[in-house]
Amino acid sequence: MPKIGVIYNDIKPIACQVAEDLQKQLESQGYQVYLATGYAGILGYSYPHRPVCHSPIEQIAPPGFDKDMSFAIVLGGDGTVLSASRQVAPHNIPLLTVNTGHLGFLTEIYLNQLSTALEQVLRSKYEIETRSMMKVTVIREDIALWEALCLNEVVVHREPLTSMCHFEIAIGRHSPVDIAADGVIISTPTGSTAYSLSAGGPVVTPDVPVFQLAPICPHSLASRALVFSDKELVTIFPATPNQMVMVVDGNAGCYILPDDQVRIVRSPYDVKFIRLQSPEFFRILREKLGWGLPHIAKPTSVELP
Repeated sequence: MPKIGVIYNDIKPIACQVAEDLQKQLESQGYQVYLATGYAGILGYSYPHRPVCHSPIEQIAPPGFDKDMSFAIVLGGDGTVLSASRQVAPHNIPLLTVNTGHLGFLTEIYLNQLSTALEQVLRSKYEIETRSMMKVTVIREDIALWEALCLNEVVVHREPLTSMCHFEIAIGRHSPVDIAADGVIISTPTGSTAYSLSAGGPVVTPDVPVFQLAPICPHSLASRALVFSDKELVTIFPATPNQMVMVVDGNAGCYILPDDQVRIVRSPYDVKFIRLQSPEFFRILREKLGWGLPHIAKPTSVELP
């Protein structure tokens, strides 16, 4: 019996209702349906006295979500998509993402399109778009304390009410980079349109195999965003006496102490998104962020020369 998953945001009543309706509809058509919330993909926080706060990345998939599942439907906003990606990427499960949130930059369709889209997917009339992920690990005294998969970005930044931080960042075999800033962002191409964009980094199309380093409020005119191959290991060494905070995908993370290391590599797992039409990244930029639109509004009530 074919298996289909549904991952939904359980704090949104509409997502809960649609999940239940989908389960009844698909089971009546002979499918085996597994429901799960995005909770298992939420990373949680660690604390200075209790730093270990993670589950192995291969073990956070909900029950029933495995390599035999045909696809999973995600009901929520971008946060739910990020959570679902961490849950299913190790099992290579494609995701049909449905926006029940606000911006929905990572989602494919809106709720009013779900019926038509589901019919198309069940007939296998779709394409798969692959997005790269990062694996981030916190090392303390040669022990891995915390790890997670990351689709958007890893941010290491100062705590509130503390001063600017100093970082030494090693990228592959290259000489370390010294940065004084409020924080640093390491992002994937998918994450280039998230926090990194707000910090002044460039937009990177999803198919380019790179990472991006963007300082947050750097204390130097020479500190600018850097794009480099995702084959390189990135190691962040805090060069400040104060503890810092690491946040992954804007979700959660852990404290970083002065002698810790944050190691970032391209994950062996990619997330696969179901696309109902050929992926066209510039269209999404125009629709969601207004990129490339005329900078002068052209009134429709008058005839222009």
